[in-house]
Amino acid sequence: MPQMEEFWQLVETTRKSGATVHFIGNGGSAGTPSHSAGDWSKELSLRTISHSDNASSLTAWANDTDYANIFVGQLSTFIRSGDLVVAFSGSGNSENVINGIEFSKENGCKTVAITGDYRGSGGGQLANIADLCILVPSQSMERIEDTQLIINHIIKEAVKSNHGL
Repeated sequence: MPQMEEFWQLVETTRKSGATVHFIGNGGSAGTPSHSAGDWSKELSLRTISHSDNASSLTAWANDTDYANIFVGQLSTFIRSGDLVVAFSGSGNSENVINGIEFSKENGCKTVAITGDYRGSGGGQLANIADLCILVPSQSMERIEDTQLIINHIIKEAVKSNHGL
């Protein structure tokens, strides 16, 4: 699957440059960013942050502005040009995730969407705006979320193998 190899290369480039990988997602697709950030920082010595984990920041942005801004608000503080932003979404139509990816692209980040075909969404808007989209060919949210975690592990293992970790 060429998208997986491209994702792996983006992670390798980010790691080599000392940039940060930012993860965003909602609901069950918020668990994978947390898991990914933990795995990748510990096992790959890669700078990572899961913007789904900071409940105080997330709810402050939701309360003080709008839920659609929860990731843009956090990313506005943390991203730097050259960072990589990875978005997990089952449908690809979560407004806050879409806004986060658009903001990241506008600020010089590479973006990856890992999404699915939930209810025939075809990856939704996210599939069309991210620099790279990995589309899970399933309409089952459970299978999409399971596959998102598998993709996390495949990419992590590819980096480990490439560096003898």
